[in-house]
Amino acid sequence: MRRPAYPERVSASAIGERIADWYARGHRELPWRASGYPAWGILVSEFMLQQTPVARVIPRLAEWLERWPTPADLAAVPPGEAVRAWDRLGYPRRALALHGAATAIAEHHGNVVPSEVDTLMALPGVGPYTARAVAAFAYGVRTPVVDVNARRVMARAVDGEGEAGPARPRHELSAMEALLPEDAERARLVNAGVMELGQTVCTARSPRCAACPIADQCAWRSAGYPEYTGRPAPRQKPYAGSDREVRGRIMRVVRAGDIPVPLADIEGLWPDAAQRERALTGLLRDGLITGNARDGYELPRS
Repeated sequence: MRRPAYPERVSASAIGERIADWYARGHRELPWRASGYPAWGILVSEFMLQQTPVARVIPRLAEWLERWPTPADLAAVPPGEAVRAWDRLGYPRRALALHGAATAIAEHHGNVVPSEVDTLMALPGVGPYTARAVAAFAYGVRTPVVDVNARRVMARAVDGEGEAGPARPRHELSAMEALLPEDAERARLVNAGVMELGQTVCTARSPRCAACPIADQCAWRSAGYPEYTGRPAPRQKPYAGSDREVRGRIMRVVRAGDIPVPLADIEGLWPDAAQRERALTGLLRDGLITGNARDGYELPRS
């Protein structure tokens, strides 16, 4: 494990405190950051924000929480309704996983979202990042929260590298842990502030170093902005023409109707029969749709 490469005489805690002060002075007003926002709402927002822009999440989150204000409300409807309501947020398996998490919370946790990281990670679809984010932002637990934006900030400020490269969870959690003050509320500000910094200032393509609160403490800037020479992070394949596009087209048709969709309708959605069959088989395997060629295809009812 590489040792954090802070500029001379600059400590991790000093960087964390500077970011906490910057965030406390002002930041984007997002629904899930509001005081008293429910833990269930924060959990739903974290599911929705995975690979989906904030602007698309905000209205859908409000609709979702109005319809299903508690985990038990969501658990009471068929999983297909969660997929239908997910609409075009993308990656609809998240909707199924969220329905599963809601069911587990309603049945095993008294309809209360757990506060412990390990307990949260035992819920369907909840990984280390989501568990830590809910614990930190819903319950004030002092725990490092590392998303793609935080990874980039730490790669630059801590390691002196222009890009984060492939994920290194142990190193990154350790680096974030070093930034956190002992006080839980200040630690929450640092977690939120590092992510906000990466999303609004220390951006991937055009970092605004003149507006950065830790510019004079940044190892990358101190080293003269060296080019990144490590392994590149995995890149997502283009959407156009991919199996994801075919799956999306099938899902839109199935989601739009209340009766099973005939196979003939699905066959007209994409000219490549092999790719179309692969996408259809994948959706059935993932539990996002049910049915067969004889009876048609629909959203899951149980």
